[in-house]
Amino acid sequence: MELIVLWDIDHTLIENSGVSKEIYAAAFTALAGAGPAEPARTEGRTDRLIMRDMFQRNGLPEPGWAAVEAALTYAGEERLHELSRRGTALPGVRDVLKAASVREGWVSSVLTGNIAANARVKVSAFGLDPLLDLSVGAYGADSLERSGLVAVARERVQCLRGARSDVPVVLVGDTPRDVEAALDSGSGIVAVASGLHGVEELADAGAHVVLPDLTDTPRVIGILETFSTR
Repeated sequence: MELIVLWDIDHTLIENSGVSKEIYAAAFTALAGAGPAEPARTEGRTDRLIMRDMFQRNGLPEPGWAAVEAALTYAGEERLHELSRRGTALPGVRDVLKAASVREGWVSSVLTGNIAANARVKVSAFGLDPLLDLSVGAYGADSLERSGLVAVARERVQCLRGARSDVPVVLVGDTPRDVEAALDSGSGIVAVASGLHGVEELADAGAHVVLPDLTDTPRVIGILETFSTR
């Protein structure tokens, strides 16, 4: 195996058009009995942190994680059709995922703040799930902080795909937290300015490679190839 590529989902692979925050609000309402005073604050946080923050800002004790995850799962499943109607796969994503999925020696999966169930909802809403090895991904229930997810994904690839412990990992994401997770874990990073954060901000966060989007498949694959030789 030559390379592990881990893609962020929201604003990197897909545009959820506000459905994601509706999922958090619905889960919060189901648990608290009333809606939140403000929308969820996401920006690359894990679901654990997002929901904890919502309860804290509303002055309520945080329920046990099992109950929170169940509420998020139900809210996500309920909005699969709405997501597919309002959202979209971002330009170039289908082609670049297809190209990565057929590269010999590569594992192409996800590293996302979403819980696994909702990650699958989001990629399956646009038919991207066959192009990703979701069983070895890392998800929002696996760690409180995004940086901790890299080790989770690496361990899963080792256990399920027989990867060596020294196989390079590269993250592809659109927020400074994606950059931070890569730098903290010694991974490569390809930042994409397809979300709320511009090229300059992502570069200032420490990303040496920043793309405006994923539309140029040969360029993206070529950049990823450079990490496999390091």
